[in-house]
Amino acid sequence: MKHTKKCRSCEAPLIVGENCTEKRIAHSMYFCQPCERIEVQQRSMYVDGKYIPKSHPLYRPGKFKTFEGAAFSALSNYETSNEGYVYVITNPCWEGWIKVGMAIDSEDRCKQYQTSSPFRDYKLEYSKGFENRRTAEREAHERCNAICKQRNGEWFELDINKAIDIINNINEEKYE
Repeated sequence: MKHTKKCRSCEAPLIVGENCTEKRIAHSMYFCQPCERIEVQQRSMYVDGKYIPKSHPLYRPGKFKTFEGAAFSALSNYETSNEGYVYVITNPCWEGWIKVGMAIDSEDRCKQYQTSSPFRDYKLEYSKGFENRRTAEREAHERCNAICKQRNGEWFELDINKAIDIINNINEEKYE
């Protein structure tokens, strides 16, 4: 009598072609297809309905509305993570001004800004990923400051295209 494999989750007999595949059995992945879907969902991360890969520095299985919610549950990863984005955000209320900042996820950062605006009119104009977002942001601020008309914190009175060129020209190799 041949031993029948059972699903590790629901203990249903695994039948090739019906509720599992030969490949999954060959690789000792003993889950029926319905349980596999559930298991995959439980080990995946979604933020605002968007799939987040395991390579993301804030990865944590679950479903979250924002990265801020995920960050509180993975705060130690957030504080120690260097990789992320340097971005440019604008708001039409401050024409000619741009914000140059850094974040692990620039789209999520822009969403955070929207909460302070009744018109939800902040716009993420550009973002670029870096291995060391902190150092890249510092370099971007120094270069923007050298050519801007005025500066207030991370806000610069500066042409958007000049800021984008500055960010694109940051040489990451010297930070490794």
